Amino acid sequence: MIESQVDIQTPDGATSTFICHPERGGPFPVILFFMDAPGIREELRDMARRLATVGYYVMLPNLYYRAGVMELGRLPPDPNAPERRRMFELMESLSIEMVMRDAEALIAHAATQPAASSGAMGCVGYCMSGQFSINAAARFPNRVAAAASIYGTFLVTDRPDSPHRMAGKAKAELYFACAETDRWAPMETVEALKTALAALPIHAEVEVYPKTEHGFAFPQRPVYEKASAERHWERLFALFRRRLG
Repeated sequence: MIESQVDIQTPDGATSTFICHPERGGPFPVILFFMDAPGIREELRDMARRLATVGYYVMLPNLYYRAGVMELGRLPPDPNAPERRRMFELMESLSIEMVMRDAEALIAHAATQPAASSGAMGCVGYCMSGQFSINAAARFPNRVAAAASIYGTFLVTDRPDSPHRMAGKAKAELYFACAETDRWAPMETVEALKTALAALPIHAEVEVYPKTEHGFAFPQRPVYEKASAERHWERLFALFRRRLG
């Protein structure tokens, strides 16, 4: 495995991005891996590595670079802890448009790298970034052929760039993994998402993972559910294999 940490220039500064890909056999299809609200950490880098080992050029950008924040460190379980309040402030400081500017810069950087393919690419976003993954598919329909949202939040909102609306602009196959119990995306939101997607001429799946909670795929979380986490990997690998090769 080849790994690097690269500062990639964007219109708003430079995002420090973890990049990994296999040593042999490239160029590899690009996958943009959008972080969740707790930010960059070894847990996410390990997940990026797992994607890369099966033949992808994975880019994991720090989305909090505008605030000068790289890693938040371990967060206390107390929801009122100052560290958690800071996390929510950082999350709320982002917009879809900001992250789409980042995505454009990431794609431009990948175009200069011999190990990165210039063909079809994929996206995956967890938690707050499910919306970013789907919007990237809509923003770059001729590049993004597969996009996944894993227990994504803000998937059905009244904004014009809400994922349930933007999905119609994508040419990609879309996959939404949803936790059965999720205060950030309750079942009424999941059902509204299903209804909206069913009315669009797109290839999309919404799958509810039984007996899971928000964050079930992260091995360092108390809510980690191994069988469901492995199923989510199976779904991602199959999605990217179908659409990216």
